[in-house]
Amino acid sequence: MSRVRSSIVGVDVGGTFTDLAYFDEASRSFRVAKVPSNRGDEAVGFIEGLRQLDAIDRLGAIVHGTTVGTNALLERKGARIGLITTRGFRDVLEMRRRDRPKTWGLWGDFEPVATRDMRLDVAERVLADGTVRQAVSAEECQQAARALLAAGAEAVAIVFINAYANPANEKAAYAAVKAVWPNDHVAASHQLLPEIREFERTSTLALNAYLQPVVASYLGKLEQALAADGFGGSFHIVQSNGGVMSTAVARKFPVRTALSGPAAGVIAAAAIARAAGFPDIVTADLGGTSFDVSLVAGGAAALAAQTTIDFGLVVRTPMIEITTIGAGGGSIAHVDKGGLLAVGPESAGSRPGPVAYAQGNTRPTLTDANIVLGRINADKPIGGKLKRLDVEAARAAIGASIGDRLGLSVEAAAEAIVRVANAKMAGAIRLVSIERGHDPTKFTAVPFGGGGALHVGALIHEVGLRSALVPRYPGITSALGCIIADIRHDEVATVNLMLDGLDTGALTRRMVETGEAARAVVAGASLSVTRIDIAYELDMHYLGQTHTVAVPLAATLKDGRVELTEADVRAAFEAAYSRAFSRLLPGIPVKIVNLRTAAIGRRPEFDLAALAPSGTTTLEGARTGTRPVWFAGGWHETAIYARLDLPVGAQIAGPAILEQPDSTIVVDPGLAARVDAFGNLIVERDS
Repeated sequence: MSRVRSSIVGVDVGGTFTDLAYFDEASRSFRVAKVPSNRGDEAVGFIEGLRQLDAIDRLGAIVHGTTVGTNALLERKGARIGLITTRGFRDVLEMRRRDRPKTWGLWGDFEPVATRDMRLDVAERVLADGTVRQAVSAEECQQAARALLAAGAEAVAIVFINAYANPANEKAAYAAVKAVWPNDHVAASHQLLPEIREFERTSTLALNAYLQPVVASYLGKLEQALAADGFGGSFHIVQSNGGVMSTAVARKFPVRTALSGPAAGVIAAAAIARAAGFPDIVTADLGGTSFDVSLVAGGAAALAAQTTIDFGLVVRTPMIEITTIGAGGGSIAHVDKGGLLAVGPESAGSRPGPVAYAQGNTRPTLTDANIVLGRINADKPIGGKLKRLDVEAARAAIGASIGDRLGLSVEAAAEAIVRVANAKMAGAIRLVSIERGHDPTKFTAVPFGGGGALHVGALIHEVGLRSALVPRYPGITSALGCIIADIRHDEVATVNLMLDGLDTGALTRRMVETGEAARAVVAGASLSVTRIDIAYELDMHYLGQTHTVAVPLAATLKDGRVELTEADVRAAFEAAYSRAFSRLLPGIPVKIVNLRTAAIGRRPEFDLAALAPSGTTTLEGARTGTRPVWFAGGWHETAIYARLDLPVGAQIAGPAILEQPDSTIVVDPGLAARVDAFGNLIVERDS
């Protein structure tokens, strides 16, 4: 069977479901699939979903958003690793930045991913100016590597104290260790993060090593399963920065996948909202285990140079700014020791799942509450996992665990569960909007994931958001993002230059070097691109300050040259500093610390018109009946619609339930919804 080279599939593997989006760039055909995830052997759901879309040997490309790295970090299920570092610096990973788990106390534990016996130091010294004071011994490095292997290390990170200034010693150590190490799980800091600040560099490399065997094994199983079905196309992974990389790069630098799945959802939501005329949005991804939110202003997702996955687990690599809380559909509701109702962070996951899934769980979840309230149709569970949901089991669990303990009816207890979860979600949205200086009344929520659209009303009312935009296929938005995402590669270099009397020649030479290096990685990818853009950014601060501000440069690489003046850099710094702090500090010298370079391979634009409804449907034709749904303390007879059958321009007043195979949308009383030209549902207050 011949391969359809123009076809591309986005695959997002979540804790409960695996979501897939198929697009043929030649015929403009689009279709989706949603299948149960198989935790522990994700290839099963991955392959099953692909087979539902097309014969695997016909597919041209697969782009995958994965949570394997995220889960390994959060659950501390990475590999046993070793660290080789400069003599005297073996405890950098444990000392961190003098922070502590409990802000108002001296208690709390932290265990690094590399225990002290697995952190070995060797004699070497490079000064901050790059001068090699003491060359490293290859023999000593190999002795350290053999000791780590004997202790059970599966991967090793090599981090020397000033390797960012001159990687000569680190390169020598890397070569020596590679000669005796039995696998490819060896990485040095100059390869991933040649940047000043030893803790952040050490932490990032240690976490990279921690993930290497896990991610490599996962990708290997997927590739074997795909090959068994005759797949001969290209296979790529979404990075935490919202770009795409090859599986070879993902194996080498798996820490760049730490927020892979959620990042793809933000990319898709931003693209959908821009096309619909909503440049300022808050994404709200509600899955089975978590609620992920991100703010997009002016159509662009915010990137952070550094993030903390969990206490002490610091990753310094570009990532879309995403805030995650434990409030997913599988989050377990319980009465805490103080007698208060709480939802999450513990989740029932895909197995055993909510009580209504009848797989052995007896503790009620957020999904069970939505089922009891009539918001989820028990006869049409999403994902094809079950034929029917057990409503009575969900009612019994909520009554016994919550209702009886709080003196509430089953319905009132279920509504309380939803309200508590809504309050947690609202808090996360306030965190990324109000607490960062943004007015939420000017933003539109974009709820997606399997459960996001169930809480549209809460997102609008609780936070005061302007409106909500529900994508055409909310349950597979992250998979769609895999298709939309551009190819991207980031480089960073510490330059340590003063702005006064700036050596523009030295700076532009580094810009050309890093730009060409990043461009080469993108050009080597096997996905088609329309062009490759190079973007530059400087980390700068006033002399004496610790923290830097990100300063985008309006400079481009052309004919191997970059034209840049000291005045250009000064103007860019003052603009960025003013935006961040609303003032400047005249008379204080300014320093350029790091140069950041991104090569972005622009993918052919995805035509969102492919998602639009056909012109043959009618509003009445989409209505499937009514059923009682609980709102604000009572039952309301509520109109039910087949969402995918709604025509462009359809208007629906709440209360209403819109059902589709990948999600359910609740339009609360007092809200109204309309279908736009792309098939999105715009939900606003009913005037």
